[in-house]
Amino acid sequence: MPKITKRYVESVKAADRDVFAWDDELRGFGVRVKPSGLRSYIVQYRNAYGRSKRMTIGEHGRLTAEEARKQARLIFSEVETGRDPAEARTTARKAPTLVEFSERYLSEHAAMKMRPKSAAEDRRMISRLLLPALGNRKLADITRADTARLHHDLRRTPTQANRVLSLLSRIMNLAERWGLRPDGSNPCRHVEKFKETKRDRYLSADELARLGDVLMERERTATEAPNVIAAVRVLILTGCRLSEILTLRWEHVDFAGTCLRLPDSKTEAKTVHLNAPALAVLSAVERKDASPWVIVGEKPGAHLVNLQKPWRRIRTAAGIPDVRLHDLRHSFASVAVGLGEGLPMIGKLLGHTQTQTTARYAHLAADPVKAATERVGAALAGMMGGQAADVLKIKPGTR
Repeated sequence: MPKITKRYVESVKAADRDVFAWDDELRGFGVRVKPSGLRSYIVQYRNAYGRSKRMTIGEHGRLTAEEARKQARLIFSEVETGRDPAEARTTARKAPTLVEFSERYLSEHAAMKMRPKSAAEDRRMISRLLLPALGNRKLADITRADTARLHHDLRRTPTQANRVLSLLSRIMNLAERWGLRPDGSNPCRHVEKFKETKRDRYLSADELARLGDVLMERERTATEAPNVIAAVRVLILTGCRLSEILTLRWEHVDFAGTCLRLPDSKTEAKTVHLNAPALAVLSAVERKDASPWVIVGEKPGAHLVNLQKPWRRIRTAAGIPDVRLHDLRHSFASVAVGLGEGLPMIGKLLGHTQTQTTARYAHLAADPVKAATERVGAALAGMMGGQAADVLKIKPGTR
């Protein structure tokens, strides 16, 4: 067989079946002529398992003979290292897009291993933010540049941008475990997250007093529903998350054990120990129509869903318009710290499973220490009276 050149390729006659012509210099490199007259450059080789593989390089006319020869050499070099280029191409063609794989992620992973609320949030972010940007891209083709660009495009909402990056990273890690991307290829690695500004708002004693007054006034005048007032009070007195109280069922309230036994908290099942004021609030809640919910909603058989609207009215009347419902949880922790409770105990009260979550209150722990040193200093100064300066003064030349 002669060397594959443009002239030779165009001289090969078409027949009623595929015609193959092979190069006499580069073994396995050749041309295929179909009955239609279409001419394509090809390679043929045996993979690491001895199986014969044939692979099309490209059409004659789109590629010159020399360009095809160069690509053939690259393919053969991959074969020499034990790779199978034809199999890799087939796999790449069958590889799912992000939109296809995200459905599998949601159905086979999120639905099975995540809390319903978390899975729903993942679905929302995938639908609204991930798919419009990368949905049609092959999963294996998404690069670090792609993820960095997506993260940068969401820079106006840094917290959300970071959440999207974390979600995409989880999806890519799962793709690696399921063999759809090479190990260690997660394109979210080394994409630096935006700095998030934590918003910690704690109610002062005066603000808590005003809030208490408003709740009592609204209760006396019946200008807010009893379930709303009860929900706010329980949030203040327990430090629970909003979702934990809104979805609280009577079967979770252990009056004898003075605790709440929550089967599905953010940190899985947990026990919330109840103080006397919290027990009093829960004991006063009226059970309606055999509803399983402690904080009932407007619809029969449903729990309260939206506490935000009545809370906005309550906080405005109390003169604390910037306070969120979640800030009641922060205030619970700040009061505990102010009473001298250590961070490990605060973590247990709040149901934290990781110490770094509680560490956000570390700066508050210095307040009792400062107060203590002030008391000690005042007592010592009083004991020494007006002689304090003379007693502490060191005479020159003394040791």
